Amino acid sequence: MRTLLVLLLLALPAAAQGAADPSKDAFEMGSPPALPDGMTEEDMWPAATAEGWKRPVLVRWQRRFEDALAVARRENRPVMVCVNMDGEIASEHFAGVRYRDPETAQALNRYACVIASVYRHTPRDYDPEGRRVECPRFETVTCGEHIQAERELYDRYFDGRRISPRHIVLDLEAKETLDVFYSWNTQAVARTFVKGVEGWTEPAEPLEETLLDLVQSPDIDAREQLESIFAEGERETRVEILTYLTEQRVVDQVEVLRSALFGLDLDLALRARRALAQCESDGALDLMAEVLKAPLEESERQGVLAAVERLAPESKRARALAALHSGLSRDSAHFEPADDAADAVREYQASAEHVSALEQAASAAGPDASLALAEALLETASDANDARFAELLAQDARAAAREARDAGAEGPRLDAVLALCASILDDAERAWTLALAAVEGGRLKAEGAEEALGGASRARLLLLFAEARQRAIRHAYRRGVEWPAEWLSDVNAAYTEVADHALVSDRSLCGYHDFLHWIGATPRAKSVLDGALTRFPDSPELHARLRNQLLWEGGPEGLARGYAERIAAAPEGETQIAWFAGYAALVEAEQYRREAQDAQALGAYARGIAHFERSAARFRASADSCEHFIALALAGRARLYLERGELEQATQALLASLARRAEAAGTADGMNLTPIQTGKMLVARLEAADDAGGAERVQAALDGLDPELLEPPASERMGSGRNRGR
Repeated sequence: MRTLLVLLLLALPAAAQGAADPSKDAFEMGSPPALPDGMTEEDMWPAATAEGWKRPVLVRWQRRFEDALAVARRENRPVMVCVNMDGEIASEHFAGVRYRDPETAQALNRYACVIASVYRHTPRDYDPEGRRVECPRFETVTCGEHIQAERELYDRYFDGRRISPRHIVLDLEAKETLDVFYSWNTQAVARTFVKGVEGWTEPAEPLEETLLDLVQSPDIDAREQLESIFAEGERETRVEILTYLTEQRVVDQVEVLRSALFGLDLDLALRARRALAQCESDGALDLMAEVLKAPLEESERQGVLAAVERLAPESKRARALAALHSGLSRDSAHFEPADDAADAVREYQASAEHVSALEQAASAAGPDASLALAEALLETASDANDARFAELLAQDARAAAREARDAGAEGPRLDAVLALCASILDDAERAWTLALAAVEGGRLKAEGAEEALGGASRARLLLLFAEARQRAIRHAYRRGVEWPAEWLSDVNAAYTEVADHALVSDRSLCGYHDFLHWIGATPRAKSVLDGALTRFPDSPELHARLRNQLLWEGGPEGLARGYAERIAAAPEGETQIAWFAGYAALVEAEQYRREAQDAQALGAYARGIAHFERSAARFRASADSCEHFIALALAGRARLYLERGELEQATQALLASLARRAEAAGTADGMNLTPIQTGKMLVARLEAADDAGGAERVQAALDGLDPELLEPPASERMGSGRNRGR
């Protein structure tokens, strides 16, 4: 369990600052080939203090890369792409120090700036009332916006590598003019900010803009001004804005439409839906998806769906959204749910005597008897406790099915048997292909008792069929081709029937939940998750999804509240709920840290430690993992104290972490920081504060660790560069 959940803490792989030699442009901007003698990474890129993180970000990021290009062309200025990575020392410095520095911001605001980062810092981009939740690390944009920007920029400019920090200057044709990364000092990056605007005219003083100018501008300042006018203006002004967006649309003002749609004025909401039908951006599609989740008059619902379908020829996301709202409302044409009259047959488990009788009959009775034998063997395999025994039975079933095929058998009954055999024998691709053929051929339709599939075989075939349909939908989506809405009906109908069957694992239900979430059917996904947790209360995979859901619905407070309720409802000592509550408290603390709420984060860490200690006392088998995460919680507290300038408390917490479980010292937490990284930064701060004794204590504790733990993180072990001398 610990290994799996450690992996859940790790962020997406990326190459860190200095993980290779500086880029050509970084050298030209004055980067040395390595860190200067006597200079440490902590000296070169000091981390922000707690007060520093609370300072506002002064760089004005555009919300989308498309916006940045449009603004650059309208105002004749270059584009600056800034790439950032959580936990990496230089990226932390830029996010917490430089982007909040007036001089740096003045230089960067000569550009149309876009920020790119794969990390999410808030659970959701909008609160339940539809208001934007800006990213606390970068501000101006939501986390969804800087994540989407990273995806788009990765495809266009990153050459298959995620490197951070990175600063790319683009001209009006979106071509690179400078690309600075792996720089060994901050001065080279600062020179890039100056060099990139050489030859560009100074920006003119902004003119007073009319309401129509604001409506048609993609610039972040104009967008925010328009949104403020809409929120605070008279009703007549709001009507005027919505009329412009309906009749004279140039750019999508999605936030204005969201405000109208989530407001109490029904007429404004109706006008907003009409304007939404004119939109063309991905952000507008997201809003359409949210609108379609709410109760609507059928005529209005069809109006929004018509807008989605209008975008479908050019947008795979629109095609998926259209199929979602068509597919879930239909019944599957390929099978009928098992009825009460067939329950006895469905639940029948083949006995050894039954198999023996069928073997004797099959030797003389032809292909049908051979298929019946294969089906009986498969039922017995499903009931086998030993996987090796199940595999042998499946091999016998496959042999019987092949005999039937050689004797002339064909069609969906044979396909079903061979699909089930392939599944047990780990030939997934063949199993999916044959399961589709079997179900589409009618194998799951109501049949006579003699030919009906047994309960276990039916459930396994349904799972294979659902998985095959999900794979087909995902594949079609990635290729950007249309797929039938009926496929979604098939997936939903299959999982509805088998959800409570003994053969269905938590992993299968996780796959269904994730598929529903991916396709946008979030209410159904939540229902599936609730049912799955009732069956599998100690599933790490399901709890990972529960944490995400609770965070999305209520933030860190909602996460704490949700697990407090589950602890109160859980039978004493029967589940590992205390362990999961401890892990949730660490996630809660990290979210508070992102929001610069230090006191709440310290309290959450304390609750997490208490939960883990209770879990260790009740379940000895989980004691080691509890110690691991207690050590990470203590290191998290140390980092908080360090940022607050409370160096003695930071020293005590860091030393307690290393003493609690030294093996955890190299593990990255949810902030992508390791106890060792915090220890090194703490040593630098103690030395700067002339606390030689404290620095020696921490350094001695670090020196006492296993040397392998002191190796750089995986993200920093690529190539030569900064780590060459280690």
